Amino acid sequence: MSYQVLARKWRPRSFKDMVGQEPILRMLENALAQKRIHHAYLFTGTRGVGKTTLARIFAKCLNCETGITPTPCDQCPTCLAIDAGQFLDLLEIDAASRTKVEDTRELLEGIPYPPSQGRYKVYLLDEIHMLSNHSCNALLKTLEEPPEHVKFLFATTDPKRLPITILSRCLQFHLKRILPEQIAQRLAAICATENITHEFSALQKLAKSADGSMRDALSLLDQAIAYGDGTVNTSQVHTMLGSTALDDLLPLIEALAAQDGKQLFLCVQQLAERVPNFQQVLEELIDCFHRMALAQCLPDRLAADDSLAPLVKRFSAQDLQLYYQIALLGRRDLLLSPHPQQGFEMTMLRMLAFTPIAKTAAQPVTAVTTTKTASVVAAVKEKTKEHIDNTPPHPQPSPAVVSVAAATTTAATLAIDWRDLLPKLNLSGMAYALASNCVLEKATDQHITLSLSIHHQPMLNDKLKERIKEALNHHFGHVLQLDIQVTQSELKTPVKQQQQEFDQRLAGAKETVMQNPQIKKLVDMYDATVEVSILS
Repeated sequence: MSYQVLARKWRPRSFKDMVGQEPILRMLENALAQKRIHHAYLFTGTRGVGKTTLARIFAKCLNCETGITPTPCDQCPTCLAIDAGQFLDLLEIDAASRTKVEDTRELLEGIPYPPSQGRYKVYLLDEIHMLSNHSCNALLKTLEEPPEHVKFLFATTDPKRLPITILSRCLQFHLKRILPEQIAQRLAAICATENITHEFSALQKLAKSADGSMRDALSLLDQAIAYGDGTVNTSQVHTMLGSTALDDLLPLIEALAAQDGKQLFLCVQQLAERVPNFQQVLEELIDCFHRMALAQCLPDRLAADDSLAPLVKRFSAQDLQLYYQIALLGRRDLLLSPHPQQGFEMTMLRMLAFTPIAKTAAQPVTAVTTTKTASVVAAVKEKTKEHIDNTPPHPQPSPAVVSVAAATTTAATLAIDWRDLLPKLNLSGMAYALASNCVLEKATDQHITLSLSIHHQPMLNDKLKERIKEALNHHFGHVLQLDIQVTQSELKTPVKQQQQEFDQRLAGAKETVMQNPQIKKLVDMYDATVEVSILS
């Protein structure tokens, strides 16, 4: 007897054998139990998730000799014929090879005739999105009002290519990718039944490589059994897939945790000697960073015997987030690198070179803020002392009132650089133009005063003022009062500062150009003038 591949041998024969599609199975089982049968069903999803298999099982449920049922008997001649692919009233058509309108019309010619064996005549069209527009149009009328003895089951990996007129006439069920954990459990059950010696970690690797497809996972399992001469172990699976084992990545991650560049690149050289796929190495690193980040948030996520468990505490949460992002970008840019190893090494260098901002910038900013606050408080206290010394005696307020007043005074002053603040307000159009032509006169936590030159007074109106006020409220997180005073004085506005800086850059660029001997020679020879432009 010839060998039957695992993907065909272990193809589900009933709903209970399906893996990972519980919501869809529940809807179909309830519909069959209540005899609420639609005339057209569309099953969508990526390859290998069970679209055609589900359609065959549904056809068996409709035609089982025990009656319409979600649990066919699998023993009657009809069930056995459907499983063997020999049931005359189940017409499986590969739409990818029969795309012409003539093929569709030939198919429709047999629809008026009643089924010869079963209860329903079932048309199963696989990859229906491959039909031409004319074929779809020919199918529309029959699909909308088919005879009672006809049911349509469609399967496709690309429903977006189907006309909306087809979609609107079908009940659509989207089959999701199967989780790696579910695939691994299924592979383990199959190996146990087939008496195949296996390691569960190897099956997990196969399940992950299948990318949500049960058929791909079974094909990989067949390949692994052949490669391992009847056994499936982790090291052989890694070799077969050309991937990197976790044990090979641990020295790399340890060197990264220790910020040891010499040891890190020694590990990279050791990886390069095995000629790996650096794209897969980065994918494995991304998975490691993800698992460690989850373990920091959920300590029970990693088992005690997991190789990554001792490394979790050696990275901060910020480091893991940064390394994860760098690895993602490195994987994207790897194809642009002249050599894959070079691209991988540059990704490792970025991990060594960059550190989260919170580590380096948070402390200095706090120190500067504290210093400024202390100076403001000291100045207020000095002013208060002078005022008290020069004021005749009068009834003193209670200590509580004095402390509240002092606290309010010290908290009121805000140190703001108006030019730096403008881009953070997210203003645009005339509101930004008005704000950039103003100068900050005074700022407290309740009130901000701006000055505007009389030359720009025509720009000022209540609507623009209100927009600037709303932007300030949103930035500071509370309601502020805004005053814009018109003045005769010349103001050094952000616009003027920017223009002066630009003029200085332009003059410097022109001076640099004029120092070039070749330029001087051309100017003298042709009595030319030099025009310099720079990006603002």
